[in-house]
Parts: sequence; structure tokens; C-alpha cells
Amino acid sequence: MFKKKECVAMLLAGGQGSRLFSLTAKIAKPAVEFGGKFRIIDFTLSNCVNSGIDTVGVLTQYQPLLLNEYIGSGLPWSLDRTYGGLKILPPYQAQKRAEWYKGTANAIYQNLEFIGRYNPEYVLVLSGDHIYKMDYSKMLEYHKQKQADCTISVTEVPLEEAHRFGIMSVDDDGKIFKFSEKPEKPDSNKASMGIYIFNFQKLKDYLCADEANESSSNDFGKNVIPAMLGSKEKMYAYPFDSYWKDVGTIESLWEANMDMLGKNPALDLNTSDFRIFTSHNASGPQYIGSEASVENSIITEGCEIYGKVKNSILGTSVRILEGAVVEDSVIMSDVVVGKGAKVVNSIIDATVHIEEKARIGISRESSDKVTVIGADSEADPAKPFSRMFNL
Repeated sequence: MFKKKECVAMLLAGGQGSRLFSLTAKIAKPAVEFGGKFRIIDFTLSNCVNSGIDTVGVLTQYQPLLLNEYIGSGLPWSLDRTYGGLKILPPYQAQKRAEWYKGTANAIYQNLEFIGRYNPEYVLVLSGDHIYKMDYSKMLEYHKQKQADCTISVTEVPLEEAHRFGIMSVDDDGKIFKFSEKPEKPDSNKASMGIYIFNFQKLKDYLCADEANESSSNDFGKNVIPAMLGSKEKMYAYPFDSYWKDVGTIESLWEANMDMLGKNPALDLNTSDFRIFTSHNASGPQYIGSEASVENSIITEGCEIYGKVKNSILGTSVRILEGAVVEDSVIMSDVVVGKGAKVVNSIIDATVHIEEKARIGISRESSDKVTVIGADSEADPAKPFSRMFNL
């Protein structure tokens, strides 16, 4: 038996991310590149470290190879520890059976033994596909003050978008009295962020009951949270009013990247008091050619710019050749944009080679659709794009 931990974090990172189309054809959604030098999972892992949580189980499933390699021992996030630290938890074969994680609740259920090794008072359940900076220790303190059985972090969303989320109604003290998973006609705009704190014993009891229910979808939002609410457990909403983005779609991923640009960006990562750590390896300095033009953009290490870049984010070792134009776009690592090519309003995945004079994307003025090209494609103006989508 390990020494007792007050709080253990369980990070759900096994989702396929089908709405990101070709970006997740070969990798899990949390491993998708973001902001030039990060991957999406960096945010949740960094939040844990900045919150003083040093025991994190990362539950992987879909296309886990790159994600597992990227996380490694947890060293970049100071989670390489003998006691606690970061542990990768894929589905495994038990004595009687082996099965994939059937849902968010089932994934945690299958790892109750891992949690129990640390005998925590509290379990923090997280998703690995959101962009935000949050001190979980403040949420844990709120949970203790309310003497809650479960606390759910909430953010206010426009009422017309509330149908996309789990929506809560709360009283003046923050106590939840109604929860609806993606309601057709929401009566509140307080949306679940998919961040939960449970008292461990309560969580264990409800997960075991949920697993025994053959008709359950084994999902927190659809099954476990409604069951707890129906049993009159003490459930509270923790308000969060800083930047938070669910990047589950092409449009939201593009928007979150663009939120890093400008004089006063909505998403500011240039802060020393709450750093976002990454396993990214530097690739040498940037080079900006004498005829190049760069405006309101983020250029990561190793880039070579000979053309024009505007309102865009470039990952490591991107090459923009002479006469090429990149505007309103996210270019991931090791991409080459050929001479005279033009890329607008697009997301270009890693290692793509865009040939000379190719035309990618439709301007923001003409369309709000984002063009996507998957990894390892060759964008030749004389050939059709078998892996390009306007979304």
C-alpha cells in the first residue's frame, strides 16, 4: 500500500476526436499540436503541476503511440516521480476479461485499483482536450468548504450554444438542483467543463453501481451525475470565468489558435506565474529573410520565412519559401509552403509539402469554413486533395 495522497487526478485522454477529421486520423486528440510549440494535453498536465497535484493517471486508448511517446515519464511537467507522478493507463486484460473503455465512467471504473493504491480522499477527473489555465487547488478548497460529494466546474456560455453542453441549474449557494446533458431547450447557460472532484468513496460506490447497470452508457454526464443528483447527494458548481475552449472541432481549434494573437490576446501564454510546460524540443533559431514579411503572428523555433506571414501560427521548422503567402492559418511542424503558394484560413497538419503556386483555403471574407490538410499530404496544384476538407 502506498502512502496516502489527498487528491489523485485521472486524465481522460483516449478519445478519437472524430470531429477533427484528418488531424486525428493517426493520433489521439490530446496529442494534436497547438499554438506552435504545444500539444493540447500540455494544458491539463501543466494545470495539475501548477495546482500542486503530483499524482496523475493518464487514460489512453485511441491511437496512443505518439501520445505515449510524447508524455514519456512526465519529466517536462515535473511528474517523473517514484511515488505518484505520471502513469499511463491503457485498457488491459484482467483475470476474467479484457475490454476497451466503454465510456468516461467505465474508464475510471477500470482503474479504481490504481486510485485505491493511494487511498485518496478526493479524485479529480479531467479531460485532455481543452485549452485553459486553471488552479485546481482552488476548486478543491471550494469542494471542501461546501462539504460536497461532487463538485463540477462550470463556465457560462451563450444561451444559444448551451445545447452543446451538460447544463446545470444552481441555487444562490451554488448547489446544483438540475442537470441536463445537451438539452434541446436549455434553461440555464452554466455549462459543465468536464472537470469533476469527487469524494473517493462516493465515486467508487456510484461507479460500481453504474457498471452493474446493463442499460447504462457508462458516462459521467449521461449516467453518473444524474444518478448522484437523483439520490440527493451534495453537488456544487464551481464557477470559472477565465479563458476555456473545447477544441473538439476544426473551427474551435482554429479559433483557439487565433486567440493567441494580437496586442491583448484572449489566450495569453506569456506569463511566468502559471506556465504551460511542454515536451517540445527546440529546433534552433528562426530565420526571417530580407524580403520576408511577418505581421501579428507566432513563429516557433527553427522556422525559415522568405515569403509573407500574417495573422498565423507556425510550428517548429516550418519553411515559407519565396513569394508564398500564409494568412489566418495554423501551420504545424515541418511543413513546407512552396514558392508562390498561398494558404489562407486553413489548418495544415505536420509534414505536409505544399507545392509551388498551390492555392489552399478560402478567405475569411468569403467563407467562415476552415480548410484542413492532413499529415504527410502533398498539396500539388495539378492534383486533387484526397485529404482536404472545408469545414
